[in-house]
Order: sequence, then structure tokens, then C-alpha cells
Amino acid sequence: MNPLKSRRIACQWVGAFVLGSTLIFSVAANAAEATADAFIKTVSSDILDKIKADKSILSGDITKISVLVDQRVMPNVNFPRMTASAIGPAWRQATPEQQKRLQEEFKTLLVRTYAGALSQVSDQTVVVKPLRAAPDDKEVVVKTEVRGKGDPIQLDYRVEKADDAPAGWRVYNLNVMGIWLVDNYRSQFTQAINTKGIDGLIADLAERNKTNAKSGK
Repeated sequence: MNPLKSRRIACQWVGAFVLGSTLIFSVAANAAEATADAFIKTVSSDILDKIKADKSILSGDITKISVLVDQRVMPNVNFPRMTASAIGPAWRQATPEQQKRLQEEFKTLLVRTYAGALSQVSDQTVVVKPLRAAPDDKEVVVKTEVRGKGDPIQLDYRVEKADDAPAGWRVYNLNVMGIWLVDNYRSQFTQAINTKGIDGLIADLAERNKTNAKSGK
């Protein structure tokens, strides 16, 4: 894939991810028994309001975004599962310390990308499509569209039932315009692991994050 196109898509899906997950914490007390689609609908509307009202987030304040992600997003995302899936089979061979470093660097990578993606939010609304799932399903796909200027953006969430989650559900993957976040990164990470090993991937991620920080991305 063309690097510029890949970067644009990355900004779209992580920005959309923020639209759908950042304010779960604020509605969790009233959403413990919510269905998956109601869960996504509520938080999507809330996050749009939050972003539009906060000029520092819109301007890409990385410090504020980092705090926002830590406090509002991570409790409602199965990040260990997401990281393990992105790494692929090599995750099982990684030491606990390597797994810890991979999660830290992967999280930093996503947070840095959020900063750029959030600056694109303006007049969008989120439409949740009818949920096709049985009441007792533990994992479901919630399909939505982000609508605003231009063509609608397809946005699908893979969510899992989690009794210990603030809202009763956790997100573990995201699809924007036909591209699953975890799958997209897995192809990149697998190539790095095959040529440099797990420590090489960690070093690449750390260097990429350092470069992004210096450039303000």
C-alpha cells in the first residue's frame, strides 16, 4: 500500500476509534447492562460533543490526549488482546518484559496517531446500524457509519462481553473502510519480527515514537 494512503487510512481508523470509545467511562455507571449497539451509540455521541468542545484536543495537545486515553479509553479496551493479536504467533514466544514493552510502544504509537486524527473532527455524526446478534452472544460486531462532509466512513467494532469492564463491554478491534486495525498492524509487525526479531520490532516502534514526538505528531 502507498505510504501516504496507509497513513491517511491510519488516521481515519484511529480517529474513528477515539470517536467511539473515549467517553465510555463517563456513561459506564448507567450502561452496565447495555446491549453492544446501545453501548457504541451512547459513547459515540458523547465523544463527538467532548472533542468539539475542547480546543486543546482539536489542536492535538498530546499530553491532554494521553491523559484522556489512559483515563477514558484503556479501561474499556482489551489492549493486551489487541496487542497480542497485532503481534501474532510471536507474542507467545515473547518474554513478559518484551510483552510489556510491546504494549507500551504500541499504545504510544496509537496515541500519537490520535493527535493528528482528532484535528479532523468537525461536524461528524455517528449512525449505528441494526445489530445482528443473539442476546447471549459474548462477542459481536457493531456496524456504524461516521457521516459528515464527504462520503460516509464505514466503522465496525468488534466488542466482547466483559463483566469487569465499566460498561460491560470491551472493544478489541476496529474496522474502517474495510481495514481491520489489528490485521493492518499485524502485517507490518510480522515483517519486522521475521527480519529483526521481537527486540528489533520493539526498537523500531520506540524509534518511530521518538521521531513522531520530535516532529509533534
